[in-house]
Amino acid sequence: MGDSASGTVTTFRDGVLDLWSDGRGKVLTAVAGGWFLSLGVRMIYPVMLPYLRTAYGLDLTSAGLLVTVLFLAYALGQFPGGVLADRFGERSTLTASAVISAVMLALVTTAGSTVVLFVATALFGFGTALYAIGRYTVLSRLYTDRLGAANGVTAAAQDAGQSVLPPIASVLAATFLWTFGFGFVIPLFLLCAASLWLVIPVRSESTSTDGSGLSRDDIRSLRPILRQPSVVYATTAFVLGLIVWQAFTSFFPTYLIERKELSTPVASLLFGAFFALGIVIKPLAGAAYDRFGIRHTLIIVGSCPAIALVVLPLVDGFWPIAVITALMSILLGFGPVLEPSVLHSLPEELRGTGFGIIRSVGFTIGATSPFLFGAAADRGFFDESFVVLAAFAAGMIVIAFRIPEN
Repeated sequence: MGDSASGTVTTFRDGVLDLWSDGRGKVLTAVAGGWFLSLGVRMIYPVMLPYLRTAYGLDLTSAGLLVTVLFLAYALGQFPGGVLADRFGERSTLTASAVISAVMLALVTTAGSTVVLFVATALFGFGTALYAIGRYTVLSRLYTDRLGAANGVTAAAQDAGQSVLPPIASVLAATFLWTFGFGFVIPLFLLCAASLWLVIPVRSESTSTDGSGLSRDDIRSLRPILRQPSVVYATTAFVLGLIVWQAFTSFFPTYLIERKELSTPVASLLFGAFFALGIVIKPLAGAAYDRFGIRHTLIIVGSCPAIALVVLPLVDGFWPIAVITALMSILLGFGPVLEPSVLHSLPEELRGTGFGIIRSVGFTIGATSPFLFGAAADRGFFDESFVVLAAFAAGMIVIAFRIPEN
């Protein structure tokens, strides 16, 4: 027993040292830090929805539309983000994303009307989207055999941001003004931009493209690749995960406040705990993918949230809801499992463009779920909408059996 435990610790330590070897650690840290901010700030919106509804007179449908605009802009930015990463390299693309995000947040905090709020939100979503593909492609170049683990680290950083930043925003909004809930991260984005520019290596000419990043030959090359079963089924499961994740995260705090009668700080705490658990779940999911493959891992990732979503409307009180939140957080492993599977199926020279297309399609479809969820909740189907999400989560389990192992 002792030798087994010692061997496990040694294996874990060696794996961590490998991720930080050959100067790759500083790149991984900078990329993870940018993802911490990009997705962490995006999840400030659900916590701030009660304040935005009061400030702008939004009903649940309009609030859902605001989050849909954010996610839709993020979806539409995936493809150009991938093309820019292929054309100009990850250093320029990721740095530009951080700068644009800072500028757009400044506009969000000074929005004087509902129209300006929606436009600024869309531009912020588009800016963060430019980060999504470049952070994958730079890691796929640096970690050829440890991509699942490296992706798990950045995904854990994402959930650290989503668990820490929304509660901070909630406290600042309650203590001062709601605009402080968005404004405090602007200097952090600027600091991140400087770090990314300094540490990310310039892509060599052999792996950069001289054209637009999407020629006719590229399209012809991508068509049969995108029709591969490994890509089609993994992408379908990815879309189902996005539908569940985007609708759930958009309205979970509001649901806890309005239907479960929890206070805003307590709802924000549970919302943060949902993502905090992802700090552990995502690296474990990535490591499980590396070792056991996609099928076994995805079955667990889909079944736990399906159960949680069915039970959530039936329970009340802090501790039962806390248990449901912990079970629901297993959903956060779907990205580290499905995204490396898709990446491994794409050729390196078109990985950014191909993955950008897939993510654009996936996030565009998933972006509709907050608006539809909010519209259903406005019509008295708040509880029932969570059961519908459970059906989508169960769909991931069915598709898991159809995904070929890479």
